[in-house]
Amino acid sequence: MTFQYDAYVTAALFQKAGAAVFALGDGTVRFENGEVIEAHDGAILSACLHPSGEGLVTGGDDGRVVWSRVSGAQEIARLPGRWIDAVAASPEAKLIAFAAGKELHVRDSADPAFQRVFLHEKSVAEIAFDPKGRRVAAATYGGAWLWYAKIAEQKPYVLKWAGSHVGLAFSPDGKFLMSSMQENTLHGWRVADDKNLQMGGYPVKVKSMTFVAKGQLLVTSGANGLVAWPFVGATGPMGKQAAEVGFDESAMVVRVAGMPNGQWVCAGLDDGRVWACDLAGQKIVPLKAEKGAAISALAMTADGKRVAWGDEDGAAGVAEVA
Repeated sequence: MTFQYDAYVTAALFQKAGAAVFALGDGTVRFENGEVIEAHDGAILSACLHPSGEGLVTGGDDGRVVWSRVSGAQEIARLPGRWIDAVAASPEAKLIAFAAGKELHVRDSADPAFQRVFLHEKSVAEIAFDPKGRRVAAATYGGAWLWYAKIAEQKPYVLKWAGSHVGLAFSPDGKFLMSSMQENTLHGWRVADDKNLQMGGYPVKVKSMTFVAKGQLLVTSGANGLVAWPFVGATGPMGKQAAEVGFDESAMVVRVAGMPNGQWVCAGLDDGRVWACDLAGQKIVPLKAEKGAAISALAMTADGKRVAWGDEDGAAGVAEVA
């Protein structure tokens, strides 16, 4: 199943019920069944699944945070004149977080009156909740700041590392926080003791990462193949080597997705191709063989059976993994 839209595909995600949904640069949210929601007056800059698993939470350059479902759109927040560069949600805590400049905002999907605002020294590029939704991390210049999501007055727990941090992922056990940087490197911290994990060697910037196999592997983009780091034991990847799967010297992997509790993963390439792989056997399954614009969004269902993608020119699709 393929689609052709008139705008950059910002995000491709699967709802809890299994249907795909796409967030676009023209401000619309498009559902797999054809429903279109006019969510923003401008571009969608960020998107995540709503804590309920139904529909998307999106942030736009119109300063609005919107929950879009097939039944319609509901405004969560409005910050006129601001760009909502990052959004995240915790299904466990029912919380929604979004970033606007130096501010990190937290809202409760079960309590419209609840609001928290946490201020940073520099702009926030990305945000992530820990597995239980108790803490929320903000990627900024010089490291990551951790906040207790519901506490009003507090000092952040700062994980320091020089440089600009632009992406975040918590390990499923909450012990490690990983950050992709503006440079061609991946950094991380063991949260309990600030132990640094410096994971370099990437030929290009890491734009996408996700934990799979019950947290035993971290897969990332940033190379000619999908990069898989082992996260077994108390020290995670320290002292261990990464594996590269699906190496192709003619293209770079720019997006990755996978099964949280399994070993199926998928990769989106800068030449428009998409493939899936069972890491146990490392057999590559082509899902989109024709070349085109770089893949900008990628998702896999929790059972590993379906993959959705979108590219920079507005092409999108959903495929069954054989």
